[in-house]
Parts: sequence; C-alpha cells; structure tokens
Amino acid sequence: MCGISALLLADSSQAAVSELLESLGLLQHRGQDAAGIVTCGHKGRLFQCKGNGMVRDVFTPQRLMALAGNMGVAHVRYPTAGTPADSEAQPFYVNSPYGIAMAHNGNLTNDSELRHFLDYDAHRHINTDSDSELLLNIFANNLQKTGKFRINEQDIFSAAAGLYGECRGAYAVAAMLAGFGIIGFRDPHGIRPLVFGRRKSSTGAGYDYMFASESVVLDALDFTDIEDVQPGEVVIVSKTAVTRRRLVVEERITPCIFEYVYFARPDSTIDGIPVYNARLDMGVKLASKVRQALGDSMDIDVVIPVPDTSRAAALQLSHELGLPYREGFNKNRYVGRTFIMPGQEMRRKNVRRKLNAMPTEFKGLNVLLVDDSIVRGTTSQEIIQMARDVGARKVYFASAAPAIRFPNVYGIDMPSIDELVAAGRSDDDVAGAIGADMVFFQDLDDLIASCRAFNPRIAAFDTSVFDGKYVTGDVTAEYLHKLEMRRSDAAKQKKPGDGEVIGLHNYK
Repeated sequence: MCGISALLLADSSQAAVSELLESLGLLQHRGQDAAGIVTCGHKGRLFQCKGNGMVRDVFTPQRLMALAGNMGVAHVRYPTAGTPADSEAQPFYVNSPYGIAMAHNGNLTNDSELRHFLDYDAHRHINTDSDSELLLNIFANNLQKTGKFRINEQDIFSAAAGLYGECRGAYAVAAMLAGFGIIGFRDPHGIRPLVFGRRKSSTGAGYDYMFASESVVLDALDFTDIEDVQPGEVVIVSKTAVTRRRLVVEERITPCIFEYVYFARPDSTIDGIPVYNARLDMGVKLASKVRQALGDSMDIDVVIPVPDTSRAAALQLSHELGLPYREGFNKNRYVGRTFIMPGQEMRRKNVRRKLNAMPTEFKGLNVLLVDDSIVRGTTSQEIIQMARDVGARKVYFASAAPAIRFPNVYGIDMPSIDELVAAGRSDDDVAGAIGADMVFFQDLDDLIASCRAFNPRIAAFDTSVFDGKYVTGDVTAEYLHKLEMRRSDAAKQKKPGDGEVIGLHNYK
C-alpha cells in the first residue's frame, strides 16, 4: 500500500515542495519504507529527492530547498514486490518523451507480459523490479506514438486509453508532465483510492489543484470542491484548464474494502464513504456477533482496543454490549505500523516496542480485545500474551474484519497463504494459534453492509482477501505462486546494486 499526491500551484513564482512534504506526512500511515518528491521548475527542469526511510528522514531542509518549482508529485511506499532498494523509491521518471514523473499506488497483475512487451517491442529499458516503472513506461510509450513536438489533452487521453487496454490490476496514479501539468487516474474497477480538489491561490492568480490518495490531505491543506477521481477516469490539470474524461466504464466499481477496515485514516472519505462512520458500524455488527456467540454465558468485564485503527469499532461495540471501554495499551507513536514492516521477525519484535500494557486495566479481568483484523497472527499473539503477562484472567479477541484466508494481489502485503494464520483454520484453531480464549470474526456480509450504508450506489467491493474472488478476473494459481515468491520476506531483504535513475537532478 502506498500514498500518492500531486500539486499544481497557480502562481508560478511559488514553490510546491512544502505542501507536497506536508501531504506525505499526512499519508505516512500508508507507507513507511520509502518516500520521494519530484518537482518541476523553470523551463520544465525536474528536481528529485527520494530514498528509503520515513518522510522525516528522507527530506532534510537542504534537500527541500533544492526542489524548485510550482508543481510536483510525491509518494510514500511500503514494499509489496521487488526489493527495498533506494532505486525503487518513487516517483519514477522517464525523460522521453517530454519528461514524465509518476507515483503509483496498487499492483499490476500482468507485469510479466508488460515487461516482455517493453523489452522486445517498445525497446524501453526497465531499471527496477517495480511494476510502477512498467506503468510509467507503458504511458510514456503511448505518448511517444504521437510523434509531436508539443502534445495536448487529447494526446494524453489517447495515451491513457491505450494504458487501460494494456495494464490490468489495481492502480491509482498521480503523474506530472514537465512544463505541462499534473494528471490523475484510477483503474477501471476503482480498487485503489484517489481524490482531487482545488482552492483559490493565496496570491489571487487563480486556483491551485491537488490529487491525493485520501481526502484528509486536501482537507488539511484547505482545498475545497473535493471529489473522487472516478474509476476509469483521467483528470488533466494544465496551467490553463482542467479537463476530465471517463475512458472506461465498468459494469460495477469495486473499491478495496480493506481501506475502510485498516489502511485509510478515520478522518478520510473514500468513494463517498466516511471511514470513521463505517468503522463505527463495524462495531455495531461485531457486537451482535459477540452476543450471539456468548449468549447468557457472556463474562466479559471490559472492552479494550488495539490502537489505533480499531478504536472506533471497539467504542461502538462496548456501547452496544453495555460494557466499559478502556484504553489498556499505551502506544509508542515513533514505531511504525507493524503490519507493513518487512520481515516477520521485525514485526514480532516491534509489537512490544510499539505497545505497552497497563496492568491496572487487565489484572484479574476477562478482557475483550478488539482489533481491525488478524493477518499473520504475529501481532495478535504478542498482544494477547502481553495482556496475560499483566494479569488478565481471560482474553477474548474480536476482529472488525472477517478471517483473512487469501493473498492480496492489488497492492496489500498479504502474499502467501502460508503466512495467513486463518488460512485453512477454523475460528477455534485461530484462537489456539494466537493464544486467545475465543476469537470473533466479523461476517463478510456485515462488513459490506457497514460500508454500503453510507453509499448504496457501490454495489460491491474488492473482498478477495476474505473470499478469494479477484475482481479483475485474471488471477491464476500460477500468478499467485509467482507473486508469493517475489513478495516473500527473503526477496525484500536481498541487496541489489545501488542503481539510481539517471536523467534529472538528484538531491539525496
């Protein structure tokens, strides 16, 4: 999962870098492995800073001062494929044609086919293992076919239409064309989110425009008229106009439901669904599941959330069951999200560095811990043991999401069935594996209802991690095996050479 943004300021004398940096800080929860910004300055010259690490580590004041220009594109990343090398940090850049920088959130499902085409037919060099570089080069190759010295919006729409026909999978894209403007588009299924908005320029020069993965970015930066880029839609913002066109219209859109469960910030709205409200309703539905399972034998003394994403669901669950809600874990906010950390052992060690149990909230009590989901089970197991270590008598565990039994192929790091604790196991088996007295999973129909309640026009979601139904219709067992090999912890920890992208000013 990644976070992307792009900004075009109406006043060419202003610098976009400070607000691009702020956008990455607001999207840091979506990726903590790498960060990057590319800006465009005078005469279309591009400036870049990117590398591994948190936003605060990659961008120093000296590096930021070198990123000139009134427009740019930015990215935060965690690795789902390839390696964690600096060269795979985004945005990616190609100088031909015209100079294009691109940031991508998602995952392509026909990357092998695209790599072969770019090598043998388009003769375009691919420098990394990232499918984001493939996406960029497909777009660039389609633009190159125009053969024009200067292109217009119609040329960009034509290039994007070709990309829609060639690239399969999930992709939300923010791109920048040197000297021209910024571009945003989503895959035809709308699996990954992308919003855009505008605000009046502080100098009265017109309107500033911005794309971002989540609406919270635009809210924080005082943008208005915020709306979703529609699935299959391309939005072009040039120096003089905003042009948008929906090039592909699927019978139904299927946004990733895991955005609402875990990834998105609670103060974001995605495809018309307020994330916080959806999570509150997940708590209502989950409370019904707990009541049904325990009945008259319910002996829970207190409900305790696993911070932070489960708080809304846990709060509403406690209200529905008439039980006390307590904050039993103190969180160290300077340790990253364990789910998106590379390496099982690193994830395990960082759970206790990240959370500390408060004995007064556990000692002698039967506690119901509420989390957004159970993925590998590593985090859940450590948290349950922490509760027991400080004196909990019984530890029940409730998940606001259904049991995750299938790998994700659309940009979330759930690659191997063998790594998923619920795969091939009953609920009782999962409870035994993570050390809980009992486990309660949300029903899939209830999860869907919790999201649809706020936008009934969305008839379906991508729920492939729960039911194994992949909405793009092209995921085979062979592909899943290949993806598992590429996304394994061992693959992420290999150390390739330092290949840096050549062709623009690097400030590292």
